[in-house]
This record gives sequence, structure tokens and C-alpha cells, in this order.
Amino acid sequence: MIRRGAIMLGALWALTPAPMNAAYIEPPSLAAEVAAGRLPPIEQRLPQSPLKAMPEGKDMELGRHGGELRFLIGRPQDVRLMVVYSYARLVVYDTKFELRPDIVEAVESDGDRVFTFKLRRGHRWSDGQPFTSEDFRYYWHDVVLNKQLSPLGPPQVLMVDGKPPRVEFPDATTVRYSWSSPNPYFLPAVAGPSPLYIYRPAHYLRQFHAKYTDAETLAAEVKKAGVRNWQALHNRRDNQYRNDNPDLPTLDPWVVQTKPPSDRFVFVRNPYFHRVDPEGRQLPYIDRVAATVADGRLIPAKTGAGEADLQARGISFNNYTFLRQAAKRNDFTVRLWNTAKGSHIALFPNLNASDPTWRQLNRDPRFRRALSLAINRREINQVIYFGLALEAANTVLPQSPLYRNYYRLAAAQFDLRTANRLLDEIGVVKRDGRGVRLLPDGRPLEVIVETAGEDTEQTDVLELIHDSWLDAGVKLFSRPSQREVFRNRIFAGQTKMSVWSGLENGLPTAATPPDELAPTSQQQLQWPKWGQYIETRGGSGEAVDDPAAKELMRLNEDWRLSVSRSERERIWHRMLEIHAEQVFTIGLIAGVKQPVVVNSHLRNVPAEGVYNWDPGSFFGVYRPELFWFDESRRTAASAAQ
Repeated sequence: MIRRGAIMLGALWALTPAPMNAAYIEPPSLAAEVAAGRLPPIEQRLPQSPLKAMPEGKDMELGRHGGELRFLIGRPQDVRLMVVYSYARLVVYDTKFELRPDIVEAVESDGDRVFTFKLRRGHRWSDGQPFTSEDFRYYWHDVVLNKQLSPLGPPQVLMVDGKPPRVEFPDATTVRYSWSSPNPYFLPAVAGPSPLYIYRPAHYLRQFHAKYTDAETLAAEVKKAGVRNWQALHNRRDNQYRNDNPDLPTLDPWVVQTKPPSDRFVFVRNPYFHRVDPEGRQLPYIDRVAATVADGRLIPAKTGAGEADLQARGISFNNYTFLRQAAKRNDFTVRLWNTAKGSHIALFPNLNASDPTWRQLNRDPRFRRALSLAINRREINQVIYFGLALEAANTVLPQSPLYRNYYRLAAAQFDLRTANRLLDEIGVVKRDGRGVRLLPDGRPLEVIVETAGEDTEQTDVLELIHDSWLDAGVKLFSRPSQREVFRNRIFAGQTKMSVWSGLENGLPTAATPPDELAPTSQQQLQWPKWGQYIETRGGSGEAVDDPAAKELMRLNEDWRLSVSRSERERIWHRMLEIHAEQVFTIGLIAGVKQPVVVNSHLRNVPAEGVYNWDPGSFFGVYRPELFWFDESRRTAASAAQ
């Protein structure tokens, strides 16, 4: 929990400064560079107080340097997953989802209004240049406050009551953000899987900025890059999350070496990474990581063939039996981790659909409730998940202290009679020769559910829903497309309904920001234009005009301003009640296990874990820099390089 004073230590791994007189252990892969004078010795590369990361828990042990870790990605853009998995942030979540300092040595919060970061003296970027408050100053003054680079001004999470923070840089190792009223969203955004980067490698990016580089030189760089202007050039070189610029210095444990386009991306250890193990070995243990692009439909088969050392992305529960059989032949194990999503699969009626008839229909809570009641979740659970999942709405999970049975079951029990009655009440009474209801304009009530087309699991579930919906007079079709097309169609209002996973965090506490439950982002598939309107501060999208959604927005703001845990808990419950009543999203199934394939020679990967995007960063909270290979695998990897 964030409070005034230093953030507390975690349980799985200790975040303590290593003693300054420690005898540090050089990674063997860097020894030649050090001996040749091309790289400083380890004592000069580490911060004065490096962070000591200690593997703790069952079967966890101190590791050894070396080896190459392989995993598969479904498209070149997924190279950004290394930023997610690596999980180096100013502050990070531990395995109990509590925030802890990481890149910074300490952080102090005063009433969620003032945040003071203390940087590690001697900390360096991956190219050896100092990481100081100047990198924060550059971001704030030369990126955020530069209208040409940031025409919309500061990111929404930095705006409180319509005002930006006061940002100060008292010295080279101190940065302070302050607001007049609380901003409890700030640190979670900084710690996220796609983090709010409030710093930049100023020494690198100045060469692409009009303030620091003469016009003639900059014009030549713009022409060489084939972009329109210096702003586009700066933005292209600057994107830390995209992970597509090998020249961009980083603070992550591994540094990308491959420039796109490519079908294989290689990462090598960051020689200036700020963490060590208790014996003084600089982390990460593993020397190299290789991400290979494969057709998403082939990832389960390739994983089963032993082409990945650590894989969860692109495989699902319905691959479990096949992978268990393949494990016997290809030297890996298959573990089942818990998931933390409010719903493993959920339907999203688009309340901002461009079609006026469908917009009106999707905005009627009776229609959404009818569709939910017409789904036989027990059948889905038995047929697809062997009865091991939880039949539930899209809400918090039973492990959350905010859980109530009502939230899970209010509109999630199979009740065709009530579903038909609600559809009759709406006025879609007439049916065609197939028994499909007719809309007021005479069109059949045919729901096209659009998918990202990345696996067959969603399609299998939709086929089961098809039969029970038809009994209610609703015809379901599914339409797959590529992810970018899928999202852009939803954003534009062309999609009537879509399928995706539900709440990212189904394990919240009263202290967790409830912004997922209110219109806050274009990425919310049930109301993308409302979310866009909020994100752009009215610059684009549509103003929220639904009473229940407006109440959610007000409650979300009330939560931000509250300092009382009991009041925040009350707000959370009211927001969950609204979702149970309104059925803005239609959850289908929750608690589905995630298969995690682990090479038999890879150590320190937990046997049990929670596989989740935010919070969690998938593998990130389990510290991949502490994963290591045993001797036989390290020897084989060295011989292959």
C-alpha cells in the first residue's frame, strides 16, 4: 500500500541495496569486453547502491550466468512483450500486488498528492550514460510541454482537476511530482505493463529535437528517415514501449539488437542493469533472449515441438492435453497458472455503434441482460473447460475482498424464459420463417460478434452461444479479423458486438483504482468513443450521455478524492452493483487456467503463479532476470552461438 514514507519490501524477492563494498561478480559473457577496455569493470557499471533481488520460495535458488531463452510471438509488433516481461519500472508490483521501489532507490508519497523519487547514484543507461533527473526534466519540458511533440498536452493520468502537476528537479537524483488534490492513479500507471514513462534518455534524443540540433542537420536526419518532420522523427526514435529501435538506450535487463522488419528478434544483457543477486552477480542470469515470429495458429504446435523455453502467449487451456503429451518427447513441463481477469471471455455490445438501430438496442439494459440470460454457461464450462472454470459475469473474482455472489450471478444464470420476456418488452416481437426476431426496421436480429481471429477458443465458445441465442430468437454470426482491424472497426463504431477478455484485474482491493469500471479509455470495447472523449479531454470521441455511465464516472472521481478506505470500499461496491444491474459487458466464464510451458532446464520459474496483464505484466512480477538455465543447457547454448 502506498503511504507516506518509503514503500515496504516485498515477500518473494528482497528489494534492498547491495552493500557498497560488495565483491561483484562479472557475467562471463562480458569479460572479454572488459579485458579489452571497451567496457568498464562491473564496479563502475553498477549504481552505488544496486538493488539486490533475492529469489525466495519453494525450489528457488541462486543461479549462474549464461544461456539463451527462446519464446514465440505472433507478429513482429509483439517484440514489445520483452518490455512487459522484463518489468523494470520506477516502482513495480510484487507477487502480492503491492508497489515497491525498483529503478528508483526510494519513493515517498504524501497523501497521494506529492510523490518524491530518489534515484540511485551512479545509475546508467544501457549505453553507459548517466541516468539522472535531467532525463525527467527533458521528458517534462521538452516532450510534454512542447506543443509540437505533445499537441494534447500531458497524458490524462497526469491531469488532476484539469490541471497538470508541478514538477521539480531539486538535484541530480531527486524528482518531485505534486498536485493540489490526490492522484492515486499515478504510481499504478508508472508500474504498469505498458508503463507511463516519465523520463527519456535525454542525451540520445536531443539529436532529434529542434531545440538542441541545428535545422540543417535535423532536416538531413528527417530526409534519411523518410518522415515528414522532426516531430515524427523524434516520436519514431523515442518509443520505449514499442521496443523497435536498437539505438534507444534502455534501463531494462536485456537490450534489443534486431531492427525491424525481422522474423527473429535478439536481445542481449544490459551491462549496466541495476540489480544483483545476494552473492553479487549482476543480473540478469540469462545472456540472451530470442523472440521468433510465428503464425499465431501455429504457436501451440511449435511450442509442443520444443521451439520455446518459456511460453504462455498464444497457447490456451484447450491446448493443455496436447502440450502434456508433447512434454514427454521434448524436454519441457506444462504448468497451470491462475488467471486474474474478471472474465476469461466476455462479449462487448458497442454502445457507440454507428448504426442508429443497433446503438439504441445495445444501450437498452434489457437487451444486454436478455442476451446474458440466454447463454448456457454451464454447457460452455463442461464442453470447453471440463467443468474446471467459474460460470460468472464479468466482475471481481471470489479471491477479491470486494467479491459478492450477486455481482457474479445477477445476470449470469441460464434463464431463456426471462430472456424471451425481456426481448418481447423491448418490442422485437415479430419473427421471420427461421424464428429469428425482427428489428423495428424489418432487418433480422442477427448479431455479428467480431473477433481478433487469434485462436479457436473464442470461436468454439461462440458456437455454443449460437444455439441458445437462437432459442431466444437471436441469430449469432462470428467474424474474425486481424487485431488492428478488429480494434479500429470497434473504435469507428462499425462493430455491433465484439469478444475479448473481461476486466484486467479481477482481484482488486478497495485501494485499487476502479477506472476499468468507468469510461476512461478508447480501449474499452463497450464504449470506445466515450473513453476516447475522456482521454482526449473532449478533443475527439463522444460525450457520455448514459445516466448509469455518468454515475460511474462520478464515482470514479469520488474514489480518487477519497482518503478513507471505508469510503473507497463503498464506492467500489456501488460501481460493481451498477455493472451487475446494467450488464455493460457480458461475462461468460472466469478462473480459466493458463498453461505455461517451461523448459526442463530452466530454473526459478514458479510452479504456481498468476498470469495477468495488469497488475502482473505476465511473467514480470516473478522476476525473469532471476530465471536461469542449468549447466547442460548453458553449455549447449554457448556452443550454438
